[in-house]
Amino acid sequence: MSDTKNTENESGGLKKSLRLIYVYAIAAGAIFTFIGYWDTIFYEYCGAGTFLGFILMTLLILPIAMVYCELAPLFPRAGGELIYNTVGINKHIGFFSSWLIMAAWIAVPPSAVMAIVQWMFHVLHIQSSFLLIEGVALVALIGYCALSLQNVEIAGKIQLYMLMFAIAGCIVATVAFLFSGVWSFDNFKNVFYSQVGSHFGIPSWIIGMALLITPFFGFETVPQMVEEGDFPIKDSNKAILGSIVSCGIVYSLFFFGLGGMPVQPLVEEGGAAVNGFLEQLGGGWGVFAVIFGIAAILCAIGTCLLGFWLSTVRLMYAMGENNFLPKAFTKLNSHQQPVLPNILLLIISLVFLLLQNATTFMNDFFNLMSFGCACAYALTMISAMRIHKKYPNWVSPYKLKGGNFTRVLALIIAVVIAFFCTLGQSAGSWKSFGIYLGVGVLLWLWMVLVNWKKHPVEIEEDKPYVISPDSFGEMDDYNRISLTYYADGVLADEDDEVVDDVDATVGTSNP
Repeated sequence: MSDTKNTENESGGLKKSLRLIYVYAIAAGAIFTFIGYWDTIFYEYCGAGTFLGFILMTLLILPIAMVYCELAPLFPRAGGELIYNTVGINKHIGFFSSWLIMAAWIAVPPSAVMAIVQWMFHVLHIQSSFLLIEGVALVALIGYCALSLQNVEIAGKIQLYMLMFAIAGCIVATVAFLFSGVWSFDNFKNVFYSQVGSHFGIPSWIIGMALLITPFFGFETVPQMVEEGDFPIKDSNKAILGSIVSCGIVYSLFFFGLGGMPVQPLVEEGGAAVNGFLEQLGGGWGVFAVIFGIAAILCAIGTCLLGFWLSTVRLMYAMGENNFLPKAFTKLNSHQQPVLPNILLLIISLVFLLLQNATTFMNDFFNLMSFGCACAYALTMISAMRIHKKYPNWVSPYKLKGGNFTRVLALIIAVVIAFFCTLGQSAGSWKSFGIYLGVGVLLWLWMVLVNWKKHPVEIEEDKPYVISPDSFGEMDDYNRISLTYYADGVLADEDDEVVDDVDATVGTSNP
């Protein structure tokens, strides 16, 4: 049975109302979180050289992101990895790649909201209890769910404001580090110092750098949002690459500023691991620690939560749209937002909250989400190569520099990162990840044995293509030119100038 088929959007589709800046904010916000809370995990691996790790990871993640820049305009619909890998390989890989990427996404809302609540309780000196933490976290998650059900541009605006405040807070903190009076290059003498032992002879600094892929999760949310983009689809690369570069710069600058501070003793004592680096800031600057916390934790983690919430909802919607889930997942409310995916994500987040407080499942699961995401990236790179080979006439408005070399390089990077992310993981982490995969296998069996027999996978095949003079045979009476038909309905000539009256010129279907 074919995995592709022309189909109409039965639900009417998501509302095209997102400006490019909002899509960027959603992606960058999803990325921008590991500043003031979980940072110590990376600092324990990479020490004062953490900023170098962020620089290198920014460079390493770019080839993968560039391939996404090529794919996103080819499939201007919610779905991302689901669509890419179904078209490039098959529906089974399409599902499991989506399941792997979702492992990273669904872990964020419950863990992020717990980080926010715990920080608030710490700052306000509130005696916490299991019921109180759960209650406040649940209220916060309900608030995010309600926001996700409103017009998406509202969420986009809020995301942008929170992101700007978070970035500004981190830049101010960096400047404060540099002029604190205790910042010194002497603290970089042991730049590759690590508290974590090596594995199989591989230095822990390298392993830690691989784990730094986690703070870059989020650029892949752009393909989930392009269906709602009110901008030329070819500009989606600006949101993808812009989110990575801007966050990478802020990460690197912040950890450079922090690296020159006498932080290592604090990390070794374990205090920073609990409260982030706020204790370091609070030592002499008083209320600034709270202001920084609002920017780096409340806003930064808040943007991360919202970015992944919106993207997870749209991936579930896409799974319903293409018969990976029941069509009920495509039902929209009056604001043209998916209802059931939002409700289901709220329930999943609540379950994770309960597990996080009752067992170590959530923490163990969180440890391997980098591995799952890297595997999804690797599968997508393979699909990109296969799509390029199977459909040579499909042309993306984003011209991938290096072509297949870049795709192969991106694949190698993703595989290497996935391997390093497995080193040093506990048995509990593998157990929790195995449980998650087991649930995915059960869902896959339901699709194979039940759902797909009644409702075959349907992926639109209305793709861009090149019209060559050779396609028209010998027509000496006419001037022969090459035209490019892009996925967003733009027809361009050999000079990449827009040609009007597309339908009358070439039609809208593949030959």
